[in-house]
Amino acid sequence: MNPPHLSPAHDHRADPRLVRAGTVCTALAVVLVALVAASWSPLMSVDRTIADTLHRSAVTEPGLVHLNRVLTDWVWDPWTMRALIAVTVLALWWRGARSLAAWVAVTSVLSALVQQGLKAAIGRDRPQWPDPVDSAHYAAFPSGHVMTTVVTCALMLWLLRLNGITPLWWRAALTAAVVSVVGVGFTRIYLGVHWMTDVVGGTLLGAAVATFAIVGYPVFQTRTGAEDRERGVVAAPRGSNGNQP
Repeated sequence: MNPPHLSPAHDHRADPRLVRAGTVCTALAVVLVALVAASWSPLMSVDRTIADTLHRSAVTEPGLVHLNRVLTDWVWDPWTMRALIAVTVLALWWRGARSLAAWVAVTSVLSALVQQGLKAAIGRDRPQWPDPVDSAHYAAFPSGHVMTTVVTCALMLWLLRLNGITPLWWRAALTAAVVSVVGVGFTRIYLGVHWMTDVVGGTLLGAAVATFAIVGYPVFQTRTGAEDRERGVVAAPRGSNGNQP
């Protein structure tokens, strides 16, 4: 599968597919937030059934629990994702792509604010177990691990695409991103620290934030000047109609 076409840095028109995707994710997230806040019983019943089923498995598989804890606490931990963003921002800044570096940093911070704001506003309790296999703090909805991973992976894919990644490496990066998002979501439910809807909510909200950040960057770049493009620090996507630097 070839990378999807993104508008080159000097084309300030929003990709309608990304706008539609962001709109759909936002609408679904709003509906889910409302249902979770209202504790809609059919959805809560599904949450409980899935959580109970996975917890019964977890308490009998200490080896698998350990593996999931390593993945969730180290590989896909929000601080690991934020460290990746921080390194990327510093690299972009050093290369002279300062408006892009600022945009990525602000998007990551905005994601964290949205996540924490919803946790505080909804105040959903995490699953409670007489025999827990893991623990977590703060409110449950949305999953911070999942939302942070979605935003980080989406931004990394976007940046790779902007820099003209080859189809082979694009497939590898896309596979890693999908595995990360699905994997972190599973670990949070399997370890009994999140409900299924926390994971779905984190995915939808993360996708919405990342998508609108990608769509909004050309506008931001227009207002802050085109110095990044003029210096040639960000290549136009391959196969686009824009001029290569």
